[in-house]
Amino acid sequence: METVTAVIDGCKVEVAKGTTILDAAKTVGIKIPTLCYHPDQSIKANCRICVVEVEGVQLLQAACATAVGKDMVIKTNTMAVREARKTVLELILAHHPQDCLQCIRNQNCELQTLAHEYNVRENRFEHIDENLLLDLTSPGVHRDPNKCIKCGRCIEVCERVQTAAVYSKYNRGFKVGVAPVLNLGLGEVACINCGQCVHACPVGAIYENDQHEQVWDAICDPKKHVVCQMAPAIRVALAEEFGLNAGELEMGKIVAALRQIGFDKVFHTNFTADLTIIEEGNELLHRINNGGKLPMITSCSPGWIKYCEHFYPDFLDNLSTCKSPQQMFGALVKTYYAEKASIDPADIYSVSFMPCTAKKFECIRPEMNSSGYQDVDVVLTTRELARMIREAGIDIVNIAPEDFDAPMGMYTGAAVIFGATGGVMEAALRTVYEVVTGKTLQDINFTAVRGMEGIKEATVDLDGLEVKVAVAHTTGNARKLLDAIRAGEKFYHFIEVMACPGGCIGGGGQPYGTTNEIRQKRIDAIYDEDAGLPIRKSHENPAITQLYEEFLKEPLGHKSHELLHTHYTKRSLYPFSKEEK
Repeated sequence: METVTAVIDGCKVEVAKGTTILDAAKTVGIKIPTLCYHPDQSIKANCRICVVEVEGVQLLQAACATAVGKDMVIKTNTMAVREARKTVLELILAHHPQDCLQCIRNQNCELQTLAHEYNVRENRFEHIDENLLLDLTSPGVHRDPNKCIKCGRCIEVCERVQTAAVYSKYNRGFKVGVAPVLNLGLGEVACINCGQCVHACPVGAIYENDQHEQVWDAICDPKKHVVCQMAPAIRVALAEEFGLNAGELEMGKIVAALRQIGFDKVFHTNFTADLTIIEEGNELLHRINNGGKLPMITSCSPGWIKYCEHFYPDFLDNLSTCKSPQQMFGALVKTYYAEKASIDPADIYSVSFMPCTAKKFECIRPEMNSSGYQDVDVVLTTRELARMIREAGIDIVNIAPEDFDAPMGMYTGAAVIFGATGGVMEAALRTVYEVVTGKTLQDINFTAVRGMEGIKEATVDLDGLEVKVAVAHTTGNARKLLDAIRAGEKFYHFIEVMACPGGCIGGGGQPYGTTNEIRQKRIDAIYDEDAGLPIRKSHENPAITQLYEEFLKEPLGHKSHELLHTHYTKRSLYPFSKEEK
């Protein structure tokens, strides 16, 4: 490997040829500020906050876009550099609302942090209020265009990673802005509500539809019996909101916090993740054995489902008819649970804690009311849960742990790994193998479908029946798979698709600052939890066995189809009618 040697602020560095000044500075502990830069995206170099002096070069250079040269002498902290950075910040702030205390990103905003670090207390430039309208058209993701700093990070993640291409720049110069096509609202175009733009945004210009006050209202209503479910990806990421590493927060502490907040029952989505595997596994075998539509594609990810409805409607029949675990839970809590607890389902308020902004859209789909009511009343993200815990004054790090409520709080390791890309596939294979072969699976770890690789493939031998499977995370990778199948280049029996990078652990509702490095740490925590559980196969969950005996009777049976299965509908691109939103 060819290397170059340079000096940065008096520190000698030796790095691979082509390394940027920004990355080289990190190797010697020198932090250069950035705004448009994102570690998982291409270089944009349009904010110029990262400028540095290079000896012998007249103009300041953008550290994110300038490669270290041989014997280069770089200075990152001169008067000229500091003044240039401060001027850039002042220019941005001159076109930015001064409402930090009211902003959802207060104390967690990259622009606010830099303004504090560079001591921007006054601004030499005239403040201009653009007074652009808020975009509240989407049930999952909202926009405040007044706060947009035109960095382009949302455009890149939507176009290159998710390939939905919702965002683009319009106008030029000082009037340039970022918005969906024709300046429509997110709810009026083919936005899939995945929320990856929320992660990409360095400020409060794109954010989740915050609904946690509605939950407080329900908890304070004595007529309401308020229950909640919690997705497996919540625990590993919630730790980060309270200064811990991914996965360090014990599950029982979250349960205790939710009870202290005021929930009448605290359940786990993992219960219905196990149930999903039973229904989905049987559906796969039924399709294989009876000439059904193949490949069968998972339907757990609402962002992926909406993407398929917009961009690949010819694959809708390939989607599993199973509802997601969230929606299965919602249907059961207002039927099975209501019956067992002798509670009128009209009095049950069902709250879902998810890592996902697309779940906010999923719960209001008109077909998601098979209980006779809206199955899930409201969905809150990991960030909204953290807000509730803080507002309640709970010291979640030191609270005594408690157990989930029965019967919908018992789960297996197979359900836990739903939170990571490849997890649904692995969980399904653990069950399908034993159902088909009648044999005990000796090694239940299907490592071929694990990891952050965009598309993973495997062939599984089910006692002579070879099943070809694939796993994709991000809808951009799903596009590659479906295009290959359309072209006749690939064939699979079963495909798992998760809309978000890394799966649910990288969902749009997870803590700000999520990167691929952080996603991998969350995935590691997910598999560690799975490995430590006494039961790791969905079909061995005794609470699921009890559910079938008492209520559902059999997989794919009449009641299962009525409550746990659904259908999806072709949607146009942009703009589309109100009926399609």
